[in-house]
Amino acid sequence: MTLAVIDSGGANLGSVVQALHRIGAEATLTSDAATIRRASKVILPGVGAAADAMARLRSFGLDALLPTLEQPVLGICLGMQLLAAGSEEDDAECLAVVPGRARRLPASPDLPVPHMGWNRVRKEGDSVLLRDVPDGAHFYFIHSYALPPADTTTGRTEYGSEFTAVFESGNFFATQFHPERSSAHGATVLKNFLEYAL
Repeated sequence: MTLAVIDSGGANLGSVVQALHRIGAEATLTSDAATIRRASKVILPGVGAAADAMARLRSFGLDALLPTLEQPVLGICLGMQLLAAGSEEDDAECLAVVPGRARRLPASPDLPVPHMGWNRVRKEGDSVLLRDVPDGAHFYFIHSYALPPADTTTGRTEYGSEFTAVFESGNFFATQFHPERSSAHGATVLKNFLEYAL
């Protein structure tokens, strides 16, 4: 298996590659379209602003490539939001692999934004990524925008309102949380993607 991690310019790239290494997977960090097209599986990490990340993907021609991929693709954090139609952040237009737009989380004195730290993920339906993960398991989040629940949602989290923590749509999978920072349950999610995502 060849595993491509897209160099989306995010600060979490090294930790994603290291987390994959810890579970025995070797990954190539790349922004080369041909390498990504040939990979058995693809991971799209991301942190930061949606518009900036989309500009980087466009600069490598990946905005056109990614929606056409037929192998399993995993979006992480901002990578999840980039797979949607768009984001309220800077009114960014994204890859439109799944419908919907990322919305800013509602802030309050008790619930500051960004949402940062550990939170529970409630399973919904039959999830490939959450296989062998207990319902209500804690994962690590850091984000200000999120996708609302939809037909593709297989994991939900609440922070002021409910949002999609995991979605699965055909060969596209995504997590709003950071599996690479989420201890044993995060490692299980990455293993499930490598072993079971088709």
